[in-house]
Amino acid sequence: MVDRTESLPALLALLSAAAQRRGLNDAQWAAEAGVPKETLSRLRRRKDCDFATLCALAAAAAVRFDVVPLYAIPTTPDGHMPLRMDREYEAHLLRLCASGSRNPDAWCALGPRYFMAGLAVMLASSHENDRNGLLALAEMLHPGSSTPDVFRIWLECSPVRPSRFLPMLRAETAALHAA
Repeated sequence: MVDRTESLPALLALLSAAAQRRGLNDAQWAAEAGVPKETLSRLRRRKDCDFATLCALAAAAAVRFDVVPLYAIPTTPDGHMPLRMDREYEAHLLRLCASGSRNPDAWCALGPRYFMAGLAVMLASSHENDRNGLLALAEMLHPGSSTPDVFRIWLECSPVRPSRFLPMLRAETAALHAA
């Protein structure tokens, strides 16, 4: 993670590289963003900036900002599973699953692709869920994850227990729809 005092210069360096990949020099990049070239130059010496300017520079560089959880998810040495499952992490997973989101980026933000794919396959096994949509999501996250042999291995290794997670998910979904 980038330190707060280094955040803007680091972010501008990433955005600048993206603009250069588009073949834009600083003057062209600033013009496409609708900001004076001098503003871009001054930003490189500052430690803060308004969000609208950053968004304009990102759009001109053909990149976007994403919101990701601030907590790191420690994984097993192979990177396939979360190392542990605490109640806070479980609550995040439950909220994502209850939301009905099929956005692979949202799912990837909460855990390793293999783990999240297996979670989607597990949800697909429950009759109240969108089986086809969840299996398609699982395959986007980790190709082959919806096959019985791969899912069996996931069940053996996963810190999530369906007998605990699925009833909690039903309650979370009911609470979400009641609100």
